[in-house]
Amino acid sequence: MKKTALVSTLALTASMAAAQDQDLPQASSEWFTAGQTTIQEILDRQPNTNTARNVIVLVADGNGVGTNYATRLFVGQQEGGLGEDHVLPYETPEWYSALVKTYNINAQTPDSAPTAGAMNTGVKQRFNLINLGEDAVTGDCRTEDANKLTTFAEIVSGMDKSVGIVSTARLTHATPAAVYAKTAYRNWEDAIEAPGDEGAEAAELGELCPNSKDIATQLIDAMEAGTIDLAMGGGRRHFVPEGTETDEGGEGRRADGTNLIERAQDLGAQYAWDTATAQELTLDGSSPILALFEDSHMEYEADRADEEEPSIAEMTRMAIEALSTNENGYYLEVEAGRVDHANHDGNAYRTLTDGAAFAEAVRVADEMTDDEDTLIIVTADHEHAIAFNGYCGRGSDILGLCYEVSNDGIEHSDQPNMAADGKPYTVLGYLNGTGSVLKEPTEGGNEWTGSRPDVSQEDATDMDYIQQALIPMSSETHSGEDVAVYAKGPYAHLFDGTLEQNVIFHVMHHAVTADDAAAE
Repeated sequence: MKKTALVSTLALTASMAAAQDQDLPQASSEWFTAGQTTIQEILDRQPNTNTARNVIVLVADGNGVGTNYATRLFVGQQEGGLGEDHVLPYETPEWYSALVKTYNINAQTPDSAPTAGAMNTGVKQRFNLINLGEDAVTGDCRTEDANKLTTFAEIVSGMDKSVGIVSTARLTHATPAAVYAKTAYRNWEDAIEAPGDEGAEAAELGELCPNSKDIATQLIDAMEAGTIDLAMGGGRRHFVPEGTETDEGGEGRRADGTNLIERAQDLGAQYAWDTATAQELTLDGSSPILALFEDSHMEYEADRADEEEPSIAEMTRMAIEALSTNENGYYLEVEAGRVDHANHDGNAYRTLTDGAAFAEAVRVADEMTDDEDTLIIVTADHEHAIAFNGYCGRGSDILGLCYEVSNDGIEHSDQPNMAADGKPYTVLGYLNGTGSVLKEPTEGGNEWTGSRPDVSQEDATDMDYIQQALIPMSSETHSGEDVAVYAKGPYAHLFDGTLEQNVIFHVMHHAVTADDAAAE
């Protein structure tokens, strides 16, 4: 009774406030009415406390708040708008959101392996290792056995749910590997080195770490165990022996002579290596699926030829179609891995085109699922040293020059802002990277010198342009700042405030076990 009275009081209060708002001089403004609409949408939002049948986690690697901001403008401008007011598929009021702290237990600036591991196990981890407890030592396989953690994939597999992985990176790369692998070093994709001895013989390594396996082997082991039902991405070279030609003419890297693709097929798995063979896959859940579309990482979206390999949205669609045949539900992790790689290269164009492709994958996942029984989480593992200049007028191309604010209009003026050196500057840049304006000392010298090169709008918006940076680095770095998480579906409302990254696991786990918790 009290609850009914409270709801009636709130509704009356809201109605009175709305009536008063109409008397304000700004009430006819589109900004004002849009603000009222947003508030009403948030008021109408009700927590979903159903048990989640399915969980989908979509991770744009390296897509922190800044990179996401740039993607928003890029997509909006590509669609003909000014960009700033564009709304990505996961930025509407029906999605709950929070900020996420990404540090590792021993690193202020995180690495993708332990950040992804935190989301898959519920605990923060050590830099460069995957799904091992805090007593594990990076690079020491002897510390693996005593520190192996149970993954979310293993938990839901035990509930008879299916598990799938989609990535535009190598399937053995850090973020996808965190779904199934447990290793003291993220780079052990097809071989493991004995502690302190890079060239250790296999027999010696076997004595030191008899239970240690490379990441590619762990993937096929997980398929054999029934933990992984679908895996789509790159990394073919890590599944094929040295000297063996791969599907597209490359060469395998495995030193142990094992052909893991053949092993997967012997286990009954379907195999695809390009768009054509992917379209021939039977997506009825009757057999596992292994799809390896590149020897290393998949192509950037800007360079992808449709007939050669599928987009991240297309892989997401195939994965959901296949996994949804399980009446008990599924867990799917989708990673846009190359957002991270383009950021490392200081190449904003490819960063944002892959970001746009990721947003499309989110839209597809949302359209193919029901909020009543599917928890969808959109997040990133970390941010990059990306930075934004000012003061730019509305509609300044996110890839181009920063144009002056127009004092009598909405869109920017036709004059670029000038720095103190008399040269224009771009909206977007990096604090470090290969685009550094500093130059190496000449022979015999020891001082870094240089001045900022001039840049035109045509230069800056070219797909191969490397953004200007400050500190010289061979590869731009991650940064330690927060990322965002967006969610909808069962228990999405638990994402609120500022959270530790490992809390993402706990929301997922609570969502799929809600019935069990209620029974207790």
